[in-house]
Amino acid sequence: MTLKVCLTTLEFPPDVGGVGESVFRISQMLTALGFEVHVAVFRAVFRAEKADAEAGIFRRASCQTAMVNGVTVHRLKPAVRSSLAKEQDYLCDLYDQLAALHDQYGFDLLHAFFINEMGFLTTLLAQERHLPVINSIRGADLQKHLFSPQQLSQISWTLANSDWVTFVSQDLMHRARVLVPSIRTKSSAFWNSITPIDFEGLPQPPLVSQLRGTVIGSSGNFRDKKGLEYLLDACRTLKDQSDITLLLVGDFVEKERVYWEQEVAASGLADSGTDCCANRLVITGKVSRTEALSYLPYIDIFAIPSIHDGCPNTLLEAMLAARAIVGTPVDAIGEILDHEADALLVPPASGKALADALNRLIDQPDLRQQLGLAARQKVLQQLSPSKEQQNWQKVYQMVLSRSQLATAAT
Repeated sequence: MTLKVCLTTLEFPPDVGGVGESVFRISQMLTALGFEVHVAVFRAVFRAEKADAEAGIFRRASCQTAMVNGVTVHRLKPAVRSSLAKEQDYLCDLYDQLAALHDQYGFDLLHAFFINEMGFLTTLLAQERHLPVINSIRGADLQKHLFSPQQLSQISWTLANSDWVTFVSQDLMHRARVLVPSIRTKSSAFWNSITPIDFEGLPQPPLVSQLRGTVIGSSGNFRDKKGLEYLLDACRTLKDQSDITLLLVGDFVEKERVYWEQEVAASGLADSGTDCCANRLVITGKVSRTEALSYLPYIDIFAIPSIHDGCPNTLLEAMLAARAIVGTPVDAIGEILDHEADALLVPPASGKALADALNRLIDQPDLRQQLGLAARQKVLQQLSPSKEQQNWQKVYQMVLSRSQLATAAT
């Protein structure tokens, strides 16, 4: 009998984001292991719904279902019935839709990605329907959202009532175990993986003509945790010493845009005059993953100065492209990279330390090549999809066998 599993997530391709990429990758692994995989996609941040409500645009709840690479994807949207609706109205609607999916398909296991948005609804349904449930912590859910008094109790309850909890770094697992000690016997940490990429087969990206000198690059959704202000500080120091371009592949998160525009202006990297040669900053804006990857071969040094960051896919992509990396020893970044062996690691929140490491690599192209090749070798050997698939297979087998034993005992 083919077992049916349902993954719940806040994003899934073509949505842009690391969580969505990871869920897609894992869904393919589970399909290859013989599971019938469903993915329920919904958001618990209701900006669009509130905007529609304020504009007087109302609608019924909806679920759009489609097959994507052998996976059944359900995109859930709550109803918009009133301009006075609150968060709990939308969440209740989504819970009812998730329950209806289970009633229709009869899932054998539920698996939530991102604990505070997906985890509570998924775990509540699992507990009520006596289903095994896995929660996967990705990063910000335990690095940031637990500081919300409104979310802390739900996060703690969800951790405590999970059959298994997975983490993308040892640091995240340690924090969760401090918060809820009972999960020590039902939790594990392992890294994301990445499939080899043919960078030579990618099209030339559109802004290459604006890059000059030594290109220092970073990519992602730029927000508080990324440490971007320290990279701007470092490049402000370096621009008077070396011919550099800072390439930011991605865009600022909207709620922080004014702050980041202020930081960019203060850095002096983006010249507002007529001298294009004075402009040391290129920002692509939001781009597809393919376009983001196409910039990597044009980057000399990849900077990832995160304050905290889970296990970022952008790091693995830079390693795969054999880029010289300067990072911070936080979360999986510090677990994966070895200082002086395959990267240079600097303390977080230090523009000076970051500038010193970048300057060293600017002056030593041979060291850049050496570190980049070592990083590529590591990612191919230690972060292959086959290793991650084996980890998921072990977790699923353990959770399902425990559930079967518990059912037999009752």
